[in-house]
Amino acid sequence: MNDLGSQISDAVRWYWTTLSDQGDAQRESENSARGRRAQVLGGDQMSGFEGLVEDILVDNGLLRDSIVHDHAATLPGYYRPTKRWDTAVVHDGQLLAAIEFKSIASSFGNDLNNRAEEAIGSNTDLHRAYEEGVFEPSPAPWVGYLILMADDEDSNAVPRLYEPNFRADDEFQNATYIDRVEQLCLRMVRQRVVDGSAFVLSDEEGGLDGEYNQPNDELRFERFVRSLVAHVVAHVDTDSNTIGG
Repeated sequence: MNDLGSQISDAVRWYWTTLSDQGDAQRESENSARGRRAQVLGGDQMSGFEGLVEDILVDNGLLRDSIVHDHAATLPGYYRPTKRWDTAVVHDGQLLAAIEFKSIASSFGNDLNNRAEEAIGSNTDLHRAYEEGVFEPSPAPWVGYLILMADDEDSNAVPRLYEPNFRADDEFQNATYIDRVEQLCLRMVRQRVVDGSAFVLSDEEGGLDGEYNQPNDELRFERFVRSLVAHVVAHVDTDSNTIGG
């Protein structure tokens, strides 16, 4: 994971250039996409982060074919038949990890509620499916959630809380949209809804130059990916020479 900061910057830059319809030029840049980031993952806005995570796993010895995305990352659930994850690690018939890569750049009120419902529901569904033996003989899969949020005037606004019956939790009183997303990620980690979460902030102008901020040490990308790598390496047969170092 050498020079990880610059690689995160590449992923942030990819997000903003793709969002602003400059993706074609970005795909041509040697600094914008390592591995299969552009070739296989295409122009999806969060594919820079997906590709970065894939490359880190491969650098740590995992076979690239064991990392699947989008439709190929469809997994069974418990409360519903299937769910299409952004990335899954399926090695030798065992599910080792499932990860979602999300972003919010506008319509913060509606999008944040949708993101929260989706994340809590999908992660709970996956955990229950594992508990019911759906992925047997897999170990408990590592579940991850990464979100990139626009850091602008709207996301820093404090929305009105509508509390007609009961008072919302103290952490949400006078909280900005950014505060709300941070609490979502932090609480999912602390309640073990996910095994790791990363929360990245970036404004469009700086983001086009790869600038970003990580406001919470518990939600840093570095911690997120180290936890993922440790889990995957621990559950791959080192005698098979598919994991090295």
